[in-house]
Amino acid sequence: MIIEAFLRWAETAKAENRARAANALGRAYLQSDMPKEERLAAEMAMTYLLDDPSPRVRLSLAEAVARSPEAPRNVILSLAEDQPEIAGQIILLSPVFTDADLVDLALHGSDVTRILIASRGQVPRVVCAALAEIGGETEISCLLENDGALLSQASLKRIAERLGDCADIRGLLLSRDTLSSDTRQLLMRRVSEALSGSDLIQSVIGAGRLQQVTREATESATVAIAGSAPHEQLPELVEHLRQCGWLTPAFLMHALCSGKVDFFACAITNLSGYGERRVRSIISRGRIYAIRALYESIGLSRDISTVFVEATLVWRDASRLNSEAMLENVCSRLMRKFRLKEQPAAATQLLDMVEKLANTERRHAARNFAALATLAAA
Repeated sequence: MIIEAFLRWAETAKAENRARAANALGRAYLQSDMPKEERLAAEMAMTYLLDDPSPRVRLSLAEAVARSPEAPRNVILSLAEDQPEIAGQIILLSPVFTDADLVDLALHGSDVTRILIASRGQVPRVVCAALAEIGGETEISCLLENDGALLSQASLKRIAERLGDCADIRGLLLSRDTLSSDTRQLLMRRVSEALSGSDLIQSVIGAGRLQQVTREATESATVAIAGSAPHEQLPELVEHLRQCGWLTPAFLMHALCSGKVDFFACAITNLSGYGERRVRSIISRGRIYAIRALYESIGLSRDISTVFVEATLVWRDASRLNSEAMLENVCSRLMRKFRLKEQPAAATQLLDMVEKLANTERRHAARNFAALATLAAA
């Protein structure tokens, strides 16, 4: 009788009165201790109001039920597909949604729907993954700025892959202290690509020179990232670099000369297929022939493996002396040994890179010395 009376009244009542009734009905359903029959009648009345021609009525109902975990699920799901002003209340606030509901809304909803999902008080990991896969720049920016978004490292990397060209998103990603090393390296490459594509920079430096400069800068930054990466992240970083074609002899030599031996050993482990303990043992304590065999197992020719063996021995000596100028020390000793006689072309190219590293390190040291001298004189 209650529902029949309500329906008869709703057919002739003004929209303003229906809106007040819808809000009161929703609050009564959630807050009053109704008998089962009345509760079912109230739910049926709310379901009827979902088709009310006035958006004011549906908005009033949404405002009444949006925050409650006890709201009828069918009402919540229907209101979530209403026009944006109404759906926004529900999508942003309702605790009734399951993870699957939110993923489905993200997949089939509009940009506005995804922004609302990304702005919820807590965004579950699986929902973040869905948004990372399909969200545009605005949705992803909202997600990254939301402290309640449970973003996994895989989702952050996917965002970097899809939208790393966007400077704002790069900034939001790089501001995260917990961002994995492979994602940082990926974003750093995107910065290099952006610089390489700049018409202004190309006109100043020249396209050929710019490509070389950005490659060297990217390599140096990658070595720095590798040296500061937590040990547990190294295998993933190495695999990422291998798939990107970065584990070249020149890059590996750069890492070794810089003393990034944890990363270097992890890279050799990945490329050789040997166990990590065996690789580390050979690098740190193995004899010359064992070291050479290890390096040649990853495809290095004898000409290049000879240089790597010597670099390994030099690194051992430098590490025992706790040398602060590790890079310059190792590079200089390699140059003194191998520049005295003519080398095969492959080894010569590798040694040219080593010499560049040594020169760059000297210039860096000179700049630091000048800065300290200026401070002391001030």
